[in-house]
Amino acid sequence: MILQGKRVPLPPAPVVHRQFEAHAQAGPDAPAVVWAGQQVTYGELNVRANRFAHFLATRGHGRGSKVGVCLDYSIDMLVAILGTLKAGAAYVPFDPAYPAARLQLLLTQVPDLALIVASPATAHMVASADVDVIDLEQLSGRLAELPTTDPDVEVTGDDVCYAVFTSGSTGTPKLTAVRHEGWFNLLNWLKTEYGLHSGSHNLVVSAFGFDLSQRALMAPLFCGATQHLMSSRSFDAMMAYRILKEHDIRVVHCASSTLYVLVEWETARGGDALTRLDYILFGGEALKAERLTDWASRAGNTCTLLHQYGVAECTDVATSYDLADYRPGEHDRPPVGKPAYNTDIHLLDEKLRGVAQGEQGEICIAGASVGAGYLNAGPENRKFTTIETDGAPRRVYRTGDRGFVNEAGDLIVLGRIDDQVKVRGMRIDPTDIERALARLAGVREAAVAVTYTDAGEAELSAFVVPEADGPDTDEVRLGLLKTLPKNMVPARFLTIPRLPLSPHGKVDRAALVDSLRNQYADSTAAS
Repeated sequence: MILQGKRVPLPPAPVVHRQFEAHAQAGPDAPAVVWAGQQVTYGELNVRANRFAHFLATRGHGRGSKVGVCLDYSIDMLVAILGTLKAGAAYVPFDPAYPAARLQLLLTQVPDLALIVASPATAHMVASADVDVIDLEQLSGRLAELPTTDPDVEVTGDDVCYAVFTSGSTGTPKLTAVRHEGWFNLLNWLKTEYGLHSGSHNLVVSAFGFDLSQRALMAPLFCGATQHLMSSRSFDAMMAYRILKEHDIRVVHCASSTLYVLVEWETARGGDALTRLDYILFGGEALKAERLTDWASRAGNTCTLLHQYGVAECTDVATSYDLADYRPGEHDRPPVGKPAYNTDIHLLDEKLRGVAQGEQGEICIAGASVGAGYLNAGPENRKFTTIETDGAPRRVYRTGDRGFVNEAGDLIVLGRIDDQVKVRGMRIDPTDIERALARLAGVREAAVAVTYTDAGEAELSAFVVPEADGPDTDEVRLGLLKTLPKNMVPARFLTIPRLPLSPHGKVDRAALVDSLRNQYADSTAAS
């Protein structure tokens, strides 16, 4: 089964920052970035990025180089990113929201890192790096002496523009590289398909290290709009909502769990900042549509919810679905829609043969969005492979996700192949249990994780966030037994006040398992 995206021609050199430069030339006085009460225009941002690009050139860091960026959201962050791109290099996010131990591990995973841009608040986090750590503020005098013109650097669509870390089955973070052509194709699709323009002002709400944040950062500058940044290292719902209410924000990109928080914040306060948006583009984890239904059906809500699917290895977004078309009675799971421009979705069996419509297969992505591969993981690059389609070879990325195509031609994602676990000899997908939990009266949200007994046997643990007058654990268990086979009912249920989120805004399952382990250790010590 193949889903084909619309074929749209790209320019001879599909290079992302050239679009920003064109806007800077056409409207130098237009506001480009707003952060912490400060504002810079397109012309000012272009000059500062050019000077940093020329600085990199004096250091010999041009095409093929990798520049680390360890900064909180700020104007300097965009200067560093744009300057790196203009020099022909690729940037690598080192997210200050990560724990110190995580950052130390990531630093060892980047081959041939040129230098790292940091600030007084973040420099100590990357001090162990074997490369120079520079501060743009401290370099301001030297940068002021460099040319303000666009660097004369030939950059092609095949050049790598950024590389982000993504976790994998090996336990070691993988650094996946994205090419300019793929990133340009994504941003051009968003701009063209959804009519984004110079008024499509954006607010970034996700952590810098998240692959989703890379397109959120660049999309407004690609369209000539204004980028708004929060002056907070971690997601702050109150600050985000205040900015949405006080500024003419039109677009937000976020993970599903972040959207739930924003919707609940608005619902509790009777606001309308979210309902007045043009678009919320979200995804990254299994959608709990019931948490959005009441808000989405509010009178006067003009916001379009785009439920999207993709992976970091393939420029973040491969398909999109307008949730206004979702009917719970018609769909067991909300679709993720049809492919982006110049992108194909292949549903393949274990022998890489196509499956029929309606049959399950591994979701494989082909086309312009497929990345350059992993920079630090030899065997893992086997996920990038070649199949034959209509007698011609096609490079694809095997996502490891299961799915099928429904009668309407929309992709349905069922979950990870490797997330299925055997419990008492039966193969189970925890997301199926989460959906059943979410349908129970009095359950606000829930997550299911695989845990292990002292004997090393796998079992399921459910973490439930109840409503104020929600059910107790026995009622939850009985409710599940009415809809699920006994072997799918978790062995234990824990009531918690909220689900922890990772810096990326997704449910942090590792933190849930750790909390269970700590709770067990405390009870053992007490006894």
